Amino acid sequence: MGRVIPAYFNWSGGKDSTLALYRILQNPSFDIRYLLTTLNQEADRISMHGVRREMLLRQAESIGIPTKTIELPSSSDMQAYESVMNTAIQELKSEGIVDCIFGDIFLEDLRTYREQKLEEVGISAHFPLWKEDTSNLVHEFIDSGFKTIVVCVDSSKLGKEFVGRVIDARFLADLPETVDPCGENGEFHTFVFDGPLFSKPIEFELGEQVLKTYESKNKDGEAISYGFWFQDLIPV
Repeated sequence: MGRVIPAYFNWSGGKDSTLALYRILQNPSFDIRYLLTTLNQEADRISMHGVRREMLLRQAESIGIPTKTIELPSSSDMQAYESVMNTAIQELKSEGIVDCIFGDIFLEDLRTYREQKLEEVGISAHFPLWKEDTSNLVHEFIDSGFKTIVVCVDSSKLGKEFVGRVIDARFLADLPETVDPCGENGEFHTFVFDGPLFSKPIEFELGEQVLKTYESKNKDGEAISYGFWFQDLIPV
């Protein structure tokens, strides 16, 4: 048997993270020490997904891998984000961790950014799902026995009726043709609550659905607004 590589996994709690972790845990070359997750400090929820910290902790307990969280202020800019991330990764490296895993599929710019930043601190990155057909991936996920619920949708790409739904054949059939079946372009985000990685299902009740709008600027400096529907999951 070759050298076992100590690594951390960049964990969002969603389906692509879960499938990538499922695959990498079948590779004896990697020892996954932590699930690393960024949280919104003020909301105490997973960044972008809007899932409560308690739900993340229950996932990690059921999977059997401890979490490390990075607490981000709501108002942080890219420079502040990179500073906080760098500190966290340096701490992981001090424990002898030299590799990390991502669930990204085909966003070239994002992969390049991740690899460049990690190379600066001496960490290698791996992408188990890279460039695979997203329709095949989502069916592999479902056929493997995983269960996931949509917790966030981009309101410019999907309607409110998609948030709070479990991803199954009917959900996939209802998706517009313009939406990637894995939501790889940010159309939707998910929370996985059961499957072969879990020692027990994550129990929850559906809370309220909330539309949150945000302000930004386009490349010409013009003000733009955008929104996301969020489905709250209440641990039980």
